[in-house]
Amino acid sequence: MEISILLFWQILSMFLMLLMGFALVKAGLLKAGDSRVISVLLLYLALPCAILDSFQVELDGSILKGLLLALAGAVFCHGVLLLGTGLLGKVLHFTPVEKASVIYSNSSNLIIPIITAVLGPEWVVYSTAYVGVQLLLLWTHGKMLLSGQKGTDLRKILTNINLLAVFAGIFLFLTGLRLPEVVSDTLHSVGAMVAPASMFIAGMLIAGMRPEQIFKNPRAYLIVFFRMLCFPAVLLVLLGLLKTAAAGSTADVQTIFLITLLAAITPPASSVIQMSQVYGCDSEYAGVINVLSTLVCIITMPAAVFLYLM
Repeated sequence: MEISILLFWQILSMFLMLLMGFALVKAGLLKAGDSRVISVLLLYLALPCAILDSFQVELDGSILKGLLLALAGAVFCHGVLLLGTGLLGKVLHFTPVEKASVIYSNSSNLIIPIITAVLGPEWVVYSTAYVGVQLLLLWTHGKMLLSGQKGTDLRKILTNINLLAVFAGIFLFLTGLRLPEVVSDTLHSVGAMVAPASMFIAGMLIAGMRPEQIFKNPRAYLIVFFRMLCFPAVLLVLLGLLKTAAAGSTADVQTIFLITLLAAITPPASSVIQMSQVYGCDSEYAGVINVLSTLVCIITMPAAVFLYLM
């Protein structure tokens, strides 16, 4: 119950950050379109710093086992989301933005600061397994969805700065190498921008819309239902079964799968909004789905954690 309450307050805090971004635009200090600049800053600077910083922990056998377990959970969750969305998309005719919003969660922008606040910074490293799997899919499958481009450029994928940050973090972790303190402190400070910046972007986009665009779109509520209720319920049950099956593999199995669950049931990835902006794929609609999901997650995420821990 305590974790659920802490999670509730952390999510509420992030929603207040969204309102700050909204207020900046409504006050005339910024324009909704200015959020694209912040999107670039977030995608290519703050997020890689946060990922790299999370791997700056001492090499330990139990941590390595936990990472492998988290990786298995991440692959499993993405498999369920891709398969389920593919089947539903054919029946309900999902658009690219709708598919991406259901599949890709805010596993980096939202989960890294939430885990730091709720569980402690030493647990953030386990979230990188989900982040790494999602980044690989987001910049292949997700990019094709939102850009309309067919085929993938392996070189561009492997040289994506966020994936490079994951690879570099794993290398530093396995070799036991530590970055100089001044570099580590800088990464930590810049990485701390992830949560506020992602919420500012969503708020700025929403400020550029009319209220009826946000609350009178029945299609958006359908997507929110699948993103925040339907798939989280399925994953809650399946991860609970995996937790039981993996009992004894490591002492931290319950917390590791809790982190995986949290990463999988957040609102849609802010990267979906940012990539929609970059590729001109209905970023306003992506923002509507994001803000409605953020409102809903204040209740759904703490409830899912409570049920999981029971």
